[in-house]
Amino acid sequence: MQLFKQVPGFKFMSKATATTILSLVLFIGSFISFGVRGLNLGIDFTGGVLVEVGFAEAPDLNTVRHQLQTLGFGDPQVQNIGSAREVLIRLPPADEADSGKLGQQIVGVLQQDNPDVSLRRIEFVGPQVGRDLATSGILALVVCLVIIGVYIMFRFEWKFAAGAIVSVVHDPVITLGFFSLFGLPFDLTVIAAVLAIIGYSVNDTVIIFDRMRENLQRSRGVSSRADVAALMDRSINETLSRTVLTHGSTSLVVIALLLYGGETLHSFSVALLIGIVICTYSSVYCAGSTALYLGATSEDFAPKKKEKGEIDALP
Repeated sequence: MQLFKQVPGFKFMSKATATTILSLVLFIGSFISFGVRGLNLGIDFTGGVLVEVGFAEAPDLNTVRHQLQTLGFGDPQVQNIGSAREVLIRLPPADEADSGKLGQQIVGVLQQDNPDVSLRRIEFVGPQVGRDLATSGILALVVCLVIIGVYIMFRFEWKFAAGAIVSVVHDPVITLGFFSLFGLPFDLTVIAAVLAIIGYSVNDTVIIFDRMRENLQRSRGVSSRADVAALMDRSINETLSRTVLTHGSTSLVVIALLLYGGETLHSFSVALLIGIVICTYSSVYCAGSTALYLGATSEDFAPKKKEKGEIDALP
């Protein structure tokens, strides 16, 4: 399916300097946010109790928080999810807590002012389990990035490999930067989304770079930056229909998950939606811009000449 009747003529590489500055600002800003705000770790990583309750009418969250404090839960986190009548409660880890009894205690104290309170779900994760999950999640991300980096180095000439690696690292870091900046809940589903984003980014970059390589191989002697940039623009425009259709259809599915998937899939859907936007941007700009700045030319893809041996030199 072709979205455009003719190949567009957008000059993407003319914005290379501006987009590079934007990427650097977002990348550095993400690390600053990690250091200042950190990530809003869910109970998957910190351990604790997660309780979801439903009310017949929208409750006052401060009242709910005060009622829970009377049970000795310290400073519970209380927030609305989905609607004003759905409340999510996060409690600190409790040693040897019984989820059934704990749920009855919470519902019991809330029913003093709201008789129609109902318990929707309750989850408990121990502190040690949370630490193990955090370690496993970080290890999974690192191993994924290393394996993909090795694949890219063998897949492309080094200037393009550098651009692809920059794009692959750029996307998950900025996605997590958004989670840190806006305090979005970070749990195991977000780790799964980030791993999917990395694969999505690599696939998109490889497709565009393959087209760039084909066009550079056909154009012998192209070495000036302006000519290389023009060929890169042509390659991106030739794959633009595929990029828009693929990312657009994927975004529709993710938006459906975000709207109707419930609280369990909320962080996962948000991470994917942010990642798709960042991947689309980076595959068009970051990867190609890096290769352009490194001085990629058509000669980088010229066949290597073999030296003649003694037999070849005979008449």
